[in-house]
Amino acid sequence: MDASGHTPHDDHGHPHDPHHQHHDHRPRRASRLPHLLTPHSHDAADKIDPAMETSAQGVRTLWRSLAVLGATAAVQAVIAGLSGSVALLGDTVHNAADALTAVPLGVAFLVGRRSANRRYTYGYGRAEDLAGVAVVLTVAASAALAAGAAVERLVHPQTVTHLWAVAVAAAAGFAGNEWVARHRIRTGRRIGSAALVADGLHARTDGFTSLAVLLGAAGSALGWRAADPVVGLLITLAILLVLKDAGREVYRRLMDSVDPELVTTAESALRGIDGVLGTGQVRMRWVGHALRAEADIVVDPHRTVVEAHALAVAAEHALMHAVPRLTAATVHTDHAAHGDDPHAPLAHHTAARPRAVTGPSTEPSTEPSTGPSTEPSTEPSTDPGTDQVTEPGTGPVSEHRRGG
Repeated sequence: MDASGHTPHDDHGHPHDPHHQHHDHRPRRASRLPHLLTPHSHDAADKIDPAMETSAQGVRTLWRSLAVLGATAAVQAVIAGLSGSVALLGDTVHNAADALTAVPLGVAFLVGRRSANRRYTYGYGRAEDLAGVAVVLTVAASAALAAGAAVERLVHPQTVTHLWAVAVAAAAGFAGNEWVARHRIRTGRRIGSAALVADGLHARTDGFTSLAVLLGAAGSALGWRAADPVVGLLITLAILLVLKDAGREVYRRLMDSVDPELVTTAESALRGIDGVLGTGQVRMRWVGHALRAEADIVVDPHRTVVEAHALAVAAEHALMHAVPRLTAATVHTDHAAHGDDPHAPLAHHTAARPRAVTGPSTEPSTEPSTGPSTEPSTEPSTDPGTDQVTEPGTGPVSEHRRGG
């Protein structure tokens, strides 16, 4: 813990004893192989190198998807050439384009495995989120192309030959895309990758496009030449719905949105530590498919620096066990109200914004706080010299953190 009371998870500044070694998430070459060959777990003991483990899972998923979609597109291309089906040719190009989206995502996973440095102090995990944006844009372009092809077919109808072969190719396209979609979405959710989930949803839209080709072929066989373009327009609407879901997921990730239940879980874990009187603000964000956290805890003002540091480490330990996919945590200790406000020098750096700080007591009281005391008070008070709010049972908590 430094002078400001911070305990960064990545570097505690002290030797790690054996019981604390599982908090060191730097790559260990000797331990990589067994973890790459076993399913990912949320247990802290399995988090020796989660970034390496989950990135390897993501890369394997992408290359498998590339192989399946490449084989599907090759079969469709041959049949499209024999039948003269423009719809099947478009579906072939669509599947090939979807297969190629695995390339930038694979690069993003590989880049995300690079170690942090003095320029990119949080590492390169955001490369995966940028790739998610590219996937969303690809889905949008696919929707535009599908709509354009459907309108073109309505204006200029075409006769499709070898309908049975076209139907087989369309069914193969749907099966291949659905397999890829399920594989990508399942892996993406398991490792917490919004980009991989978005790419899986995109693969599912390609499967719908293949079904449109199949239905269009059936309509053509019955003599309805407009069947294919009409179904194509309906599929465009389905693509737009998927685009909305994928775009929302990537948007939330870029805006540092997390499931509120994760914050609740973290707060509960912190309050359960013996010696922690309350919690301040808890922040979380995704960096790629890993979570980082910052948390404030309130401790007795009479504790020594060593004791406060031990509580900060215990808080970090509890967070690592309680929050899935949490790979780094920074814990700041504040003391309960006692003497002068240590945050006063920071008052002019931040606006007076109340922070929700929870103490051990929630019972109402009619007596206002009259001065510094170690006894808990249930009425918040404002120090006019610092523009900071003191909550029941706690000391002032600064919104401004420098060096986190």
